[in-house]
Amino acid sequence: MGRKISILAPEWWDYTTLDDEILNDAAKLTVEDMADLSREGFKVVFYDTLEDFYLAEALEYVTAWKQATADDPVGICGPIGPTEQLPLVARIVNELELSLKDAHFWGMDEWYMEGREVPPSHPLSFAKADMELCFDRIDDALKMPESNIHFPKADVTEYIGSWKGVRCAVMQGGQGDIKHWAFNDPVKREGKYNDEPPAPEEYCQFTTRVVDLHPVTVMQNARTSAGGVVTSVPTKAITVGPMETRKAEKVSIWHPGTHDNSFGMRLTTLMLSKKIADSSVPMSLLAEHHNVQFNFYRPAIGSCEAEMH
Repeated sequence: MGRKISILAPEWWDYTTLDDEILNDAAKLTVEDMADLSREGFKVVFYDTLEDFYLAEALEYVTAWKQATADDPVGICGPIGPTEQLPLVARIVNELELSLKDAHFWGMDEWYMEGREVPPSHPLSFAKADMELCFDRIDDALKMPESNIHFPKADVTEYIGSWKGVRCAVMQGGQGDIKHWAFNDPVKREGKYNDEPPAPEEYCQFTTRVVDLHPVTVMQNARTSAGGVVTSVPTKAITVGPMETRKAEKVSIWHPGTHDNSFGMRLTTLMLSKKIADSSVPMSLLAEHHNVQFNFYRPAIGSCEAEMH
């Protein structure tokens, strides 16, 4: 018997095509159970306040950039979602008078429309958000050179090349409803992927590229960034690939409880802990990375018990 058909988008792969046993086991996890899922190479960390949560996320930027020298340039790859850490990064850099002349930054992704990346003038531009929330707030004497700030573009050649010769100390990310990091979404159920999604080893060979977004991802971004107006959200994006992700010394995923739900946070924690890698749940493919940390805002984890509201 073949894999189940998605109950969310039948023409796509996603977590609803997994075996029910995995889904049910994830739903049963308590917060205490999640804490016990840490293993070598995978760490589960909890924060009890949002202040502590976002400060810790911001400090990953600063800790990475403090390592950078002319002979050993160091960078961080960061997301838009969450974004609350970005103004804190600028404030800390300014307060410490930390020069970023040898530091680097990679944006994780960008929207793709009409054959190119959206320009910074677009209201949903990720590059625009990074600059306005963080880099434009850093004192001129401390600023990172423009040549060290790397945003993905439709022609991915320059972006991919920027990873050579620069050490990525950490890649941060969030987790969307479809269980992606960056826009590494599940693929369409078509062609050679009609009966099975890409094998983990095949998906992990994907590099930075233009991708079609799962309908759930489009709906989520409409909810979080466009007041629910789905027609204003692009259906394609450029995203950092698993190949670049493997170059990061650490992958740090931040779960504030506003991007994925109680079940989703449990599912990927279980799959990474047990090394259940399946490309219908792209986040689970990080199980093959040697240093992954999941960071949770504890009060937002919630439960998976059914109740009417």
